[in-house]
Amino acid sequence: MERRELALVTGGSRGIGRAVALRLAGMNMDIVFSYREGKAAADETAALIEKQGVRALAVQADAANREDCDRLVEEAYRFGEKRIDVLVNNAGITRDNLILKMSDEQFEEVIQTNLTGVFYLLRAVSKIMLKQKYGRIVNISSVAGVRGNAGQVNYSASKAGVIGMTKALARELASRRITVNAVAPGLIETDMTMGMPKEAREELTAHIPFKAMGRAEDIAGAVAFLAGEESSYITGQVLLVDGGMCI
Repeated sequence: MERRELALVTGGSRGIGRAVALRLAGMNMDIVFSYREGKAAADETAALIEKQGVRALAVQADAANREDCDRLVEEAYRFGEKRIDVLVNNAGITRDNLILKMSDEQFEEVIQTNLTGVFYLLRAVSKIMLKQKYGRIVNISSVAGVRGNAGQVNYSASKAGVIGMTKALARELASRRITVNAVAPGLIETDMTMGMPKEAREELTAHIPFKAMGRAEDIAGAVAFLAGEESSYITGQVLLVDGGMCI
């Protein structure tokens, strides 16, 4: 039987991560995904993936912890029969506050999870992809990393850093034709955004040319394109999926 590709998705138990995992499963990829908490949601995601006729493995791991990241990659490597074909760095958190009120802990926690954690995964998976001379890496950034968001100095800095790492690593891995790209979502319907006050959502939506929020599936479609063969000559790019927010 022909071996399926293996995709590793961080923060894959719900929201954008779940949509990405399901979309890649629909491309006949086996899926390993991480989750920090919420085993019930992780089990549900795994079951949805397996319904598509592929294998799924849920691994509890904290993206901010180097040992957890290394263990996650090791488990994915074994599950994928000593290969990892696709890496999607999706795990992320917010700790919003105006800079005058932002604590050291609020800044450092976001940077550690959203930026340093991505570094841990990129370093570990790059070794594997260089050895196998193939790979697709997609990092989830944000429009906040492109244009900045008031009250999100920490989040904007972390997501801008992800873009910088994407471009730098794309240069490092290009000789082996390993692609490294980023997707920058705009305002997307997730548990995080739906938890915002209705007035705040409406105000943000009013500034989007499409006059509507995006769906997790919109991001999954962009990731699927960058993880597939159709994008084999695209690297170091940032694909904004934002309804025109950054025009």
